[in-house]
Amino acid sequence: MIALRALAAVLLLVAAPVHAQVPQTWQPRPGAPAFDQNRYQADQHRLEMERLRLQADQREAFARQQETESRLARLRLEAARQPEPLQPSSPRALRAPEAERALRRSAEQRRRALVSGVGQIDAWLDGPVN
Repeated sequence: MIALRALAAVLLLVAAPVHAQVPQTWQPRPGAPAFDQNRYQADQHRLEMERLRLQADQREAFARQQETESRLARLRLEAARQPEPLQPSSPRALRAPEAERALRRSAEQRRRALVSGVGQIDAWLDGPVN
């Protein structure tokens, strides 16, 4: 009998520190529901706000990436343009006024054709971002 009491005392001594280490949790008042509806709803709102903030941050990063890529594409296109032709340093041959006028008109038409092709690309790059 003494052995049983000693064994019970040892078990109580061993079990007491283990029981003391269990963290205290929130206990609802007697008769109240097991969970707090308001706290649950507040947690749901907080989680949804965090999700929306993360989504907005991702969209902002994507927009910055697209802006950088479009800027680089535009710089590549501008770098690929043919430079303006150099004017010859030697004096031009004398021609009749009609021949000079025809040369100027043909040069102007070539320049307009070149600029209109490049202008379309510039207009597309400068267009609204979707």
